[in-house]
Amino acid sequence: MKYDIIVIGSGPGGYIAAIRASQLGKKVAIIEKYATLGGTCTNVGCIPSKALLDSSHHYYDAVHHFEEHGISVENPSFDFGKMIDRKAKVVETTTGGIKYLMDKNNVDVFEGLGSFEDATHVKITKNDGTSEIIEGTNTIIATGSKPSTLPFITLDKERIITSTEALVLKEVPKHLLVIGGGVIGLELGSVYKRLGAEVTVIEYAPKITPTMDADISKELNKVLKKQGMKINANHGVTSVERNGDEVIVKATNKKGEEVTFTGDYCLVAVGRKPFTTGLGLEKVGIKVSDRGMIEVNDHLQTNVGNIFAIGDVVRGAMLAHKAEEEGVVVAEFLAGEKPHIDYNLIPGIIYTWPEVAAVGKTEDELKDAGVAYKAGKFSMRALGRSRASGDIDGFVKVLADKNTDEILGVHMVGARVADLIMEMAVAMEFRASAEDIARICHGHPTYSEAVKEASKAAWDGKPLNS
Repeated sequence: MKYDIIVIGSGPGGYIAAIRASQLGKKVAIIEKYATLGGTCTNVGCIPSKALLDSSHHYYDAVHHFEEHGISVENPSFDFGKMIDRKAKVVETTTGGIKYLMDKNNVDVFEGLGSFEDATHVKITKNDGTSEIIEGTNTIIATGSKPSTLPFITLDKERIITSTEALVLKEVPKHLLVIGGGVIGLELGSVYKRLGAEVTVIEYAPKITPTMDADISKELNKVLKKQGMKINANHGVTSVERNGDEVIVKATNKKGEEVTFTGDYCLVAVGRKPFTTGLGLEKVGIKVSDRGMIEVNDHLQTNVGNIFAIGDVVRGAMLAHKAEEEGVVVAEFLAGEKPHIDYNLIPGIIYTWPEVAAVGKTEDELKDAGVAYKAGKFSMRALGRSRASGDIDGFVKVLADKNTDEILGVHMVGARVADLIMEMAVAMEFRASAEDIARICHGHPTYSEAVKEASKAAWDGKPLNS
């Protein structure tokens, strides 16, 4: 069977690429090696982790905050099994929705491992060992990523685990050791901390969230410590060993001293790596970088002209929404359109509580680039809406060009900033100035007023409510 476009991988990048290509009149096939569609994000990543974050947040509020609202709940308890079951149902509904979209958009779905026979033929090896070959004028590789580890760590997937296993534990750990103070480690650490686990984060860099703005790292570190999480930055892990139901992690601190941490589970959250195993890239001569990423040009085209790659297998942030945008770009490019994507405006989000969100440049990046800038900052504590809800931690910081006032970067910690950040992404897409945002009427009382106030602080240094 011949197709205009074959998509290998059904994660956010792959299935969105398939839908958009079909909308533009292309005959499309999508290949997925697992029984359910949606990839890592839907099955063992974004969606299930958010389900557990929401469930654990409700319980945490019942224990720690309901009373101050005048709500009495005697001895709040939780059923961890039900939480896991609810998470599974959310995933099932979402994967079912993706299957519905494939049917609606006339995308043919093939279950099995896709691998190149040549530049236009893809072999699909099914779980029962049978196979078939389909032909495609163009192919989009969207096979995503897998959790990384450290070379000296043996993942037994029982006590020494990745994020995949952390989403299906049978019990709440007594003491969860988390190697890595990035998005995955802090989110899953938050889930289990709220449910009563002792949580210790061990981070190699001098700060958690090391790629984000320094003010975000400082504020989040303070808030998580206040919630009871133990954070050890500047600690390089040297060994991880299991002894029965105990895991021992040894690390070296910045003074060169050896430190030992002991827990019953250890989550290894040191990032992710591109997954291209079994694709047969060598058969078609597709170039791969030293880091295992497929090399692409500005159109996400590999060195083999009719084969494209998107999402976690190519350079850039490993984010579901980045993969989606790249999927749309490739589909539209193949339909003869002229799409664009601005990688500077892809937001980064952490779903702890308070949430963290950022778009554009950090202060360090602007300093390194020699860009003259001004900064405006506004505390969530100063908002009526924050005081009403009790969510007073955090801030919004706006960085603007010192000469033109154009917004260059925005960094937030606070309630619902995962949603608030998009106002500033839109503003930056249209090259807005800090004054532009400061002069837009924002509803009162809302969390979004912090965006207006921080913008005014960046523009003229005179926020109205602080």
